[in-house]
Amino acid sequence: MSVNSRSSHRSPAGGLSPLTDRVLFLDGEAIILDKPAGLPVDPPRDGSLSLENHLSSLTFGFERWPVAVHRLDRDTSGCLLLARNPKAAKRFTQAFEARQVEKSYLAVLDGVPEAQAGIIDMPLAKTSTAETGWRMGPGKGGKPAITHWALLAARDGRALVRFTPETGRTHQLRAHALHGLGLGILGDPVYRTAGPDPRWQGGMLLHARSLSLPRANKAPAAALAPIPESFAQAGFPDAEALNAREAPGTAE
Repeated sequence: MSVNSRSSHRSPAGGLSPLTDRVLFLDGEAIILDKPAGLPVDPPRDGSLSLENHLSSLTFGFERWPVAVHRLDRDTSGCLLLARNPKAAKRFTQAFEARQVEKSYLAVLDGVPEAQAGIIDMPLAKTSTAETGWRMGPGKGGKPAITHWALLAARDGRALVRFTPETGRTHQLRAHALHGLGLGILGDPVYRTAGPDPRWQGGMLLHARSLSLPRANKAPAAALAPIPESFAQAGFPDAEALNAREAPGTAE
């Protein structure tokens, strides 16, 4: 992006971005940000704010703006890795492509899976219809997608699960929850088996809890993102403690 085009994108209200208080890791080549739910990484078609509107306040003394190395869905919160220079961006992208980056997610499912843990090995393909628009699901010519999962707790017809993806396909966890476990993530407006839960007025409960990227000759770029209050509101105020212990039968 050119300097001139950058000048047209400013932080909200012309001041410091609220994202400066959500930095979990910072060094000379990497930033790990606790992205809030509702903020898209890429500029949306409706012209609303995106991560790009905040990048000028995330330079921390550098002239270059950082760039996102991967993507989180608009309504997914948690760990998002940014590179602070082009060489780092290239190396980080290669690490993602080589499946060297360790990631874990927490989610609340709208229902309880029958098993305690497992692996969802389900290629995903993009489909599109005039009625429903586009989405990801099992289909001919799908790209490989693998997700490890473990049930951490079940309460009041909902389940707290940990997802550990090997691959990083678009909407992978949302599609695997629906088509692999038969259950949608609570609050997901697209990947669900029925209408929205009338008891739940919050957003989608999918959170990128941890990220660790190995680096040669230095410590990994790694962070844990605080679990949003919405998980407590959905019945799991102890989500952090539940996630800290190994679930029985975890297939990892």
